[in-house]
Formats: sequence, C-alpha cells, structure tokens
Amino acid sequence: MASRTNKIRPIRKPITNRDQSEFEPCWALLRDAMSDIHLQNAGRLSFEQLYRASYKIVLRKKGALLYDRVRDFEQEWFRDHIMPSIAALITKNLINISLLQHPGSSSHERREMGEKFLRGIRDSWTDHNRSMNMIADVLMYLDRVYTLETKQPSLFAVTIGLFRDNVLQSHIGTAAEDIEQDFVVFDILCAVVLDLINMERDGDIINRNLVRKITAMLESLYETDDEIENRRLYLTLFEPRYLEASTEFYRKECEKLVQEANCSTWLRHAQRRLNEERERCGTTLSIMTTDKIASVVEKELIEAKLDVFLAMEGSGLKPMIDNDRLDDLSILYQLISRVDSTKSALKVILQRRVRELGQEIEKALKNTDFSVAGAAAGDGEDAGEAAEKAKPQTLNPAQQQTAAAIKWVDDVLQLKDKFDRILSDCFCDDLLLQSAITRSFSDFINSFNRSSEYVSLFIDDNLKRGIKTKTEAEVDAVLDKAIVLLRYLSDRDMFERYYQKHLAKRLLHGKSEIHTEKEMVSRMKSEMGNHFTSKFEGMFKDMELSKDLTDNYRDHIASLGDADHKMVDLNINVLTTNNWPPEVMGGGTSKGEGAKPDCFYPPEIKRLQESFYKYYLKDRSGRVLTWVSSAGNADIKCVFPKVPGKETGPLSKERRYELNVSTYGMIVLMLFNDLVDGESLSFDEIQAKTNIPAPELMRTLASLSSVPKCRVLLKEPATKNVKNTDKFSYNAQFVSKAIRIKAPVISSISKVEGDEERKETERKNDQTRAHVIDAAVVRIMKQRKLLAHTKLVQEVISQLMGRFKPDVPLIKKRIEDLLAREYLERVEGDSSTYRYLA
Repeated sequence: MASRTNKIRPIRKPITNRDQSEFEPCWALLRDAMSDIHLQNAGRLSFEQLYRASYKIVLRKKGALLYDRVRDFEQEWFRDHIMPSIAALITKNLINISLLQHPGSSSHERREMGEKFLRGIRDSWTDHNRSMNMIADVLMYLDRVYTLETKQPSLFAVTIGLFRDNVLQSHIGTAAEDIEQDFVVFDILCAVVLDLINMERDGDIINRNLVRKITAMLESLYETDDEIENRRLYLTLFEPRYLEASTEFYRKECEKLVQEANCSTWLRHAQRRLNEERERCGTTLSIMTTDKIASVVEKELIEAKLDVFLAMEGSGLKPMIDNDRLDDLSILYQLISRVDSTKSALKVILQRRVRELGQEIEKALKNTDFSVAGAAAGDGEDAGEAAEKAKPQTLNPAQQQTAAAIKWVDDVLQLKDKFDRILSDCFCDDLLLQSAITRSFSDFINSFNRSSEYVSLFIDDNLKRGIKTKTEAEVDAVLDKAIVLLRYLSDRDMFERYYQKHLAKRLLHGKSEIHTEKEMVSRMKSEMGNHFTSKFEGMFKDMELSKDLTDNYRDHIASLGDADHKMVDLNINVLTTNNWPPEVMGGGTSKGEGAKPDCFYPPEIKRLQESFYKYYLKDRSGRVLTWVSSAGNADIKCVFPKVPGKETGPLSKERRYELNVSTYGMIVLMLFNDLVDGESLSFDEIQAKTNIPAPELMRTLASLSSVPKCRVLLKEPATKNVKNTDKFSYNAQFVSKAIRIKAPVISSISKVEGDEERKETERKNDQTRAHVIDAAVVRIMKQRKLLAHTKLVQEVISQLMGRFKPDVPLIKKRIEDLLAREYLERVEGDSSTYRYLA
C-alpha cells in the first residue's frame, strides 16, 4: 500500500476590498491617458504602464467596470468635444440646400458648402478612429480575457460604434427648428454625397478622395456593435439611397435623350455612363456597389427605352445595318447583351431586316433592264471573242434571264457577306444571332420560287467561264459560296434536278475542268450525303469510262488499217440512262412529248456507228446503245474554193476553216456537199432528208445562216427567224478571220426556264417526290409495323427534310395511295393507326 507524503501548502487568500482600492488609481491613470490620446498628446505616455494598469483591473475581476467606464468616457467626450464642432458645420443654409433642395444656389456654392461639411465629418472620424485604435491597444488584455469570456462585442467595436450613435444618428438640432420632419446628421451626409456625385455626372470636378474617405467610414461602421458583415452602414443606409437617387437621375436622363438625341448618341452615352460608374465605384464609392449601379444604368438608360432607340428613324438599328455603322452595332451588341441574354429585341429587327433586304433584291431584279450588257458572251461564244467586243450588245431573252439569275445570286451573296461581317466584327459570332440570321436568309431565299434554279445557274456560270483564269484560292471561294447558298435551300431535290442538267451540258461540251467539278460535288457530298451526289458521281464515272473506251476504239481502228474509218475521228460518250437527265438523253421536255425520233445520219457516220457498235458489244453482250444526236457536237473541216472573177482579197484564193457545230449542224452541212453551185434546199427538204425535229432544225439552221461569224449557209428570204418556207444554199463567199469557228447554240439547257418549262419541271419533280414519299412511308412502316397517322407524318417529314420539305397534304395523299395498293391497312377500331402489310 502506497504511503501518502505529507506536504505543507500555502493558505489561499481571496481578493477582497483591496481590489476596489486598486481599481480607482488604475482607472485614473487610464482616463488621463485616454484624454491625452484624444488631445494627440500621447508622446509622454508609457504603453507598458498603461497596459499593466488595465491588466491589474482585469486580473482583479473588474473587467466589466472598466468596460463600462471606457464607454461612458467616450460618450462624454463626444458630447463635450466632438458634437459642438459638428453642430457648427450644420447651418440652415446647408440644410436648405442638401435636404430641402431649395433652388437658387449654384453648383459651386453647393460643392464648397458640402465639401466643408464632409471635411468636418472626415476629420472627426479620423481623430476618433486613430484614438480608438490606440486605446484598444492599451486595453488589449481586456478584450483578450473579459470580452471573450462574456461574449460581448470588443471594446474597439463598442467605442468605434459610438461615432455612429453620437454623430451620424444624432439629431440636427437648432438649425432645423423650422423643419417638421426629424432629420439626423447622416441624412445631411448622404444628401451631400449624392449631390456631389450628381455634380460629377454633370461634368463638374469634385474632391473624389474626400468622398472616398466618407464612404470608407460608412464601410467601417455597422448597424450594431456585433459587426455583422452584411449590416455595414454603407450597405444598409447609404447604398439604397444612392441606388434610388441614381435610378431617378438616369430615368430623367433617358427621357431627355429620347427627346433630344439620336440612337448613335444614346449608345455612346450609355457606354460612357457604364464606364464612369464602374470607375466611380473603384475610386470614389465602393467596389461592392459596382454590379448594383451597373444594373441601375442598364435598366433605366438601356432597357427602359431600348425599343424606342432601335426604331429611331435615320439612326436606329435599320440605318445602322444599311449604312454599315459597325462601331454603333458593336456598342449596341455589348449594351443589349448586358440587359437581355436572349437578345430578343435585336434578333427580331435583324430577322425582319434580312427578309426585307432579300425582298428588295427580288424587287430590284424585276425592275432591272437586262436587255443590254457590255461585252456579254453568248452561250456558245469563246471568251476571247467576247473580250474583243467593246460595245454593249443586246441580249436575247434567255441571256437576259441568265444575267438576272447571276445578279440575284451575287446580290444574295453580297448580303450574306454583309451580315457575316456584322456578325463577326460586331456581334462576336453570337450563336443566337447567327441562328436568327440564318433562319431569315433561309426564309427569303426559299420564298423566291426560282432560288434552286438560280443557285445552279450561278455555279454553272462560274464553272463554265473564267475558271481557268482564277487562282486556287479564288476557285475555293466560289465553291464555298455555292455551298453556303446550298445550305439555305429547302427544296434541294429541285436544285439537284437543275444541277444535273447543267452539269451534263458542261461535261459533254467540255466547258469546265473536271477536277473542279469533282471538288464541287465532293463538297456537296460532305454537306448533304451520298444519296444527293450519287448521280453526279455516276456521270463522272461515265465520262472516265467513255474516255478509255474511245482510246481503245481508236487503237482498234488503227490496228485494222481501214482508211475509210480514219477519215472520221470519233469521240464517244457512253452514258448510263439513270445517271443523266432525260433532256440530255433525248427524252421529251414538254408534257406528253415522248422520246425524240432518230435522225438520218450521213453514210460516213452511219458506217462509223455500226463499227463502234460491233466493237462495244464484243465484250458487253446484251447491252443496247441509243445514239443521242441532240447532245453531241462535231468539228468539220470546210474548204471554200476560190470565187471566179475575184483576183484580190480573201475570195481570190481557197479558204479552209474548222467549224465546230452540233451533231444536227453536222448532219445538215453534210447535205450541201453533193449540191452543185447555185442549188438550194428548202426547209422541208432538209427535214425530210435528216428527220431532225422541226424546232431543233430551226435552231440549227438559224445558227448556220443568221449569225454573221459562221454564216456558211445563205437563207432566202434573209430574215432573222427561220420558217418552213425558207430555202438554204451554200455560201461560197464566206470569209472569216478565225480559222476555228464555233457556231453558237441558239438554245441551251443552261438557260433560265420560261414559265411553261418551269411548270413542267415542277410537275416532274412532284412525281419524283411522290415516289420518294412512298419509299419513306414503306421504309418506316416496315420497321415499325404499327404506327399512328400523326407519328407517321412526323417521321416522314423528319427523314425527308434533308432533301425537301414535304407538304402534309401530299403525304396524306401518298398514304391513301399506299392503302389502296395494299401496302398498308387501317387498324380495326382505330382508323388513325396503320399496319404494315408484308
């Protein structure tokens, strides 16, 4: 068992009346020191001695008494030493100007009086703040022990808060005896600060540093001694009044701008105000107010009258767009982005203006005279010959329509470039605005019933002429523009039909470069998929296979050593019917017109056709070749002998030319080889011997007898138009400066369609659409088996939107047709639901 060690302990003596006797001397020492600190006479004080005095008081459990004594001392100091000087600053004139806002005083007078008052408040606050910091350091032990144990506010919080209670919240006094409303000093302080800020807004110069000292004071003071962060006087008392006054200021300013300024002035003024308020918060007020005052400016100066400013005649959004005021548009976008994340007001006007400008393009197109064009080349003219023409020439109706198509597309592209520039330079490529502009472009482009045809003609015109003179970058730009337009088209199947016809003409007549054509189709494929370009790629494949076939056939003829076959050089294009348009393949172009009849070829050509046919079928049994005479052309070497009686000039010697004509032209010219001089053939005789359709024959004879540069035939009577009664003879006196002559094609597939032709194209396209819708319905029902009518229509529209926008009535009609043909049936008891029949 452990033993307990005996130990003598000292007797504990409680602190009794000796504590009270020690408190008073210590307090007297501290009170005198506090007086010296306030009087800025603290140089002789000993911090160690004062700290020990407060330490003894707290140690003797008199912290509460010291806490109260210090507070009471500071209140007395405010009453005796600070408030008299504050009261002296509050004059009746100051109250009238700041609180009652009596008129008659100048801004200079108000500024001088207000700044004098603020300097008094600032000086009192600076002295009090400095004194309280020193006193808090002396009484540091009191805060560390007593206030922490009792959970009371720190002595510094209590004493610094006395400035709020004794100065800012004190009543005005004798200077406001005639005022019924009860004002405090803070009311004057706030009114003076707000007045100074409004002066600065009006262009006056104020003491920013002085105002900043005042707002910093308000940030340092709290509503209670607990010092809750969001209960600073700046936030609870000053800031609400500041925002309210600013709201009224900017509301009046906005009304004034509406009456006196234009939209451009308003934009720059609003932008300047936002910058000023942001700077003011950083230098004069508090950064805590930055977002709040910005919201006030945005609401009162921007959002309140936004529609009015945007609609202003001569300076609103419409003139900004029309006159390319990019700086104004950029500022406008920045301001609207601050007040409306959806930019609805900007979107609405932008969309409306895009559609209006698009309609103006169409209207201008109808009012433009395309009958005369400088240096305009016909469809069959060489670029060199066209360049030689310095004088404006009259365009025929087809050429006028082509020129109109090119102008429409160019104007649309220029409009697109304009809005692209606005979008990138002013609107920061905003996706919402980009989508809105895109929709508007699509709306007005598709509202123009010839947009698909015109876009195809634009590509045709650019790929046919001038592509060789363009750099690779310029070619890419042309292709990119074409794809941009193509994205807007909703009736892409119509574009596909036109593009197929135009591409066929370019390929068969060698009017473009094959690698550029393939690049164009490749971009279409990337944009719209394989199904869209499958026929185009088939056309390229046919041309490549035909080139190889022609080379092999020539080698075959050369190996035979047949001199007769060598007289005619044959270049053959074997075309797959499904890939090429019916117009090129010899099909009818009008409703009810069947395939064109075969014409009668010259014996030389007939023998060559038979020879090629045998060669072709040698390795391809079972295939059928149909000669399409309307799609070919021929180079004919013509010899014009010396004209008897002519001793000088071109007619005095033999002339040799190489004439490029259509296949029909070649057949017609071969008839005149066997005619004697002076003999002629009538139109009916030529038709009987060639079996060429009358319209085609008229155009062929017109190109050989009416065009001066290739008038190898003479026509009687010598009129411009060809009639059934005309007679034609060999022109022995034909002379040309050029050795190679190209006879122009009077009518071309590439020309813009007339009203009747367009109706026929639309009819054929509607027939194709019906088949496409049928296939889509069957494909959907085969997969789904059972489907409601509404869902079926929605899925058909969804699947076909990439090619065209199908009409709901047409879809219903096709569904009824499939029901009649027993591809589908209605579900018994629910007529709006269909079942697929395998």
